[in-house]
Amino acid sequence: MTMTTAEADKILSANFAPWVLDLGLSVEGVDEDRAVLRLPWSERLSREGGGLSGQALMAAADTATVIAVSAARGGFVPMTTVQQSTSFQRAVTGSDVLVEAVLGKLGRRMAFAEITMTVEDSGAIAARASTVYALLG
Repeated sequence: MTMTTAEADKILSANFAPWVLDLGLSVEGVDEDRAVLRLPWSERLSREGGGLSGQALMAAADTATVIAVSAARGGFVPMTTVQQSTSFQRAVTGSDVLVEAVLGKLGRRMAFAEITMTVEDSGAIAARASTVYALLG
């Protein structure tokens, strides 16, 4: 059974630190091997020059991976980031970002995902990331 966006939003609100919740992320879509989150544009998240901070994008990618793994496992399980690599391709100014995490492999103890962060207004790719997670439960 596929997790609903409402169920995924509950996982988001119940399992992340307050500073992550302050990013304003919301779940746009979820299925058995992927999750799409929205990172809303905010001046508060921008750096000098008006571009969205890389730290916000990296946290959004990390969070999207947790939601994708949770959807694939049928609910939240304790997990931790083992590795994340992010490549930034363009600055994001004045636009929400859609963060799509796609699981490449989900094992009993490890999960691997590729994340694409797209500028909503233009459809251009802002950043890509890959993550590796250890599943603890």
